[in-house]
Amino acid sequence: EAEKLEPNIDCSFLKFKIYLQKKDYSCAIGQIDAMTSCLDFSPDFLSLSAHEAISCQALPVATASLSKFLSFYIAGKTMPTTEVVVFRTLVTILTQDIGSETEALNFLLQAQSRASKLGTECFFGSGETGKREQNWFAVTSWNLGSRCGNAKKYELCGEFCRLASEFYGYMDTGVPGDSTMMICRSLILSVTAMVALEKQNKSTLTETQVKLAAELLVRAGKIMSSWLSDGRDCIMEPKLIFMYTLNAFDIQGRLNNSAFQLLVVKTFAGSKSCNYNYLLQLGIFASQSPRSNPDVSTFALNECLSVMIASASPDYPTIALIIRKLIAISSVHKGDTEDEEAIQKMYKQAYRIMVGLKEGEYPTDEGKWLAMTAWNRAALPVRLGQFETAKKWLGIGLEIAEKVTGMDTYRACMEDYLAGFATKVSSAAG
Repeated sequence: EAEKLEPNIDCSFLKFKIYLQKKDYSCAIGQIDAMTSCLDFSPDFLSLSAHEAISCQALPVATASLSKFLSFYIAGKTMPTTEVVVFRTLVTILTQDIGSETEALNFLLQAQSRASKLGTECFFGSGETGKREQNWFAVTSWNLGSRCGNAKKYELCGEFCRLASEFYGYMDTGVPGDSTMMICRSLILSVTAMVALEKQNKSTLTETQVKLAAELLVRAGKIMSSWLSDGRDCIMEPKLIFMYTLNAFDIQGRLNNSAFQLLVVKTFAGSKSCNYNYLLQLGIFASQSPRSNPDVSTFALNECLSVMIASASPDYPTIALIIRKLIAISSVHKGDTEDEEAIQKMYKQAYRIMVGLKEGEYPTDEGKWLAMTAWNRAALPVRLGQFETAKKWLGIGLEIAEKVTGMDTYRACMEDYLAGFATKVSSAAG
């Protein structure tokens, strides 16, 4: 019967309600366009349509109605409801349905764009009302970013976190506080999501993406620097500062800025948030990443080693791992006599650690590895006629072997060989 009625807004709205009752949502959405073409149409009917759709749990129809409603604000029409309320309602509807995050992101991006164009007070409102609206959009963006991150939807997570930093930025007064902290947190997690997406897709960040990540980290770094200079790092999450450091090392490595990589790790090492576990992770990452930095890995691992040795109850398996890693890094990047001496110092340090330990406290396999590799390092100097250097390595290998359980047979052979070698060297010298 509705089809036979005259094409005025009341009849058109009636047809819309009939489609809703019949759960014919595609026709209901089509009817929204038909309503706007009526000569006596007013935007109020779009608001009514959205309410009707929400009451019928027809969320796609409500979304379509409110989307059409928004177009009138952009056209500059006088509207019965503030634009920010329409955006908030739209996002609220979409967040009820897991899987609609992309649509929610689209409307949040539009809201941020409108706020930038109109000004925060004009868009969000003034006074406490405006502050509440700003806070709602910031918190919602952050929560959606967290939800997507937990669901491993890293691309959406990065976008939501970046957007959250913009909304929290509207609330920032320039005085360190919760908003400043959330800006920093959002920026860091946005970059973290970008890197996670890269690994998930087994792809590589483009040059543009790397530059964007670097810009986001610069903004986060400025906030963190001001907090650190004020001695406020104790109230910052240690994990957050670690994530910033790890991301900054990674991104600056892609920009070939090795000096900044070392600086950012040294700054972190000097902060209250640093602990040996974070230093160990940084040291290993810096040695194994595609853009490894031996200076950074050596610094981080040495700092970690110092902290662990000074501990009341040292973790010797981890200490052994660090020593092996440091020796491996120095061996790969060895270039001169000083490096050779540095490697010898590491073996001697391992020996000093073993002195006084109970049997088995220092991992036996690691002790054997140290003894055998030190002994084998004498081979090249022997061939080159560098007998004093060779003698040093043989001596180090024997010293360590004396502290390792199960090397009795090896040790006896080592002692015999070293005695014969010393005699041979003396005879050659004579």
